Amino acid sequence: MKFNLKHNSFYPPFRGGREGLSPPSEGLGEAIVINNISKSYNKTPALKNISLQVQEGELFGLIGPDGAGKTTLMRILMTLLLPDSGQATMNGLDVVADFKKIRHIVGYMPGRFSLYQDLSVEENLNFFATVFGTTVEENYDLIRDIYYQIEPFKKRRAGKLSGGMKQKLALSCALIHSPKILVLDEPTTGVDAISRKEFWNMLKKLQQKGITILVSTPYMDEANLCDRVALIQNGGILDVDPPKRITEKFPRKIIRVRSDEMFRLINDLRKFEKAESVFAFGQFVHFTGINDEVETSELDKYLEKLNHNNLLVEEVDPGIEDVFMSLMQEASPGPSEGGEKKEYNI
Repeated sequence: MKFNLKHNSFYPPFRGGREGLSPPSEGLGEAIVINNISKSYNKTPALKNISLQVQEGELFGLIGPDGAGKTTLMRILMTLLLPDSGQATMNGLDVVADFKKIRHIVGYMPGRFSLYQDLSVEENLNFFATVFGTTVEENYDLIRDIYYQIEPFKKRRAGKLSGGMKQKLALSCALIHSPKILVLDEPTTGVDAISRKEFWNMLKKLQQKGITILVSTPYMDEANLCDRVALIQNGGILDVDPPKRITEKFPRKIIRVRSDEMFRLINDLRKFEKAESVFAFGQFVHFTGINDEVETSELDKYLEKLNHNNLLVEEVDPGIEDVFMSLMQEASPGPSEGGEKKEYNI
């Protein structure tokens, strides 16, 4: 997605919480305030009365799967979409009435690489600096730790960069005008694990410089790297809190299971008479028993009788994924009412 300088452009003119949710921490001003924002596409709701507050200097995560509403919310905050109802402010500026001013104080990194692929690294950076009425030299201190990693390739066209290098270039361009707020839409999607780790280290350093950061991600493990997170699904907020508090509130016992035959394992666990939920989590299966009455020894014996080999059956602390799936069940009881078991894959 490329934003041009005329139609629905993010660039400025060319110059020479829901009820019951935990409130944000006190003592800081609010950089982003979202009150009852709703948005639909052809009568299909994308956002349903979203309310959030992000504090100044906070690294806030918007966590949810594809289609949850993360991008729609971010595009509204970036003044690229109009909400159907509700209000939002960025650093005290209304996203509808003050859209021109907002574009000077925020940096935006869309989920899809949106720089000019036929321009070099250096040309893209200079272009963005010029658009925002500044120079690379003026704000180089802000991007130095990021840009030095791709500076040896400054003559290379952006379209020829690797995924991790494109990511660093896009972040440099989003920062070149020294924004007060940085909004990143799934910035680590499609990059390798090492680049993901490097990127989050860069975000932590930017936060130390006083920049407020709102970042969305479908990766649940990245939630633990944020100060606070909002879990979002089907256009609604499920919970808002620091990651540790979210998992501490989860009351259920989780049993993690693995065997040589994972597909058969999942089916056998679903057939277990005391099974309440069976979720596939990567290389493991997370099992929850009815009323948490199932012990690991009982489950181990059941699976051994079914000739499962190299079994691992152990109780583990719940993670963000477990909480998210549980909240999804509560928000969408639907077919599970009446005793049917919940089955999801992560």
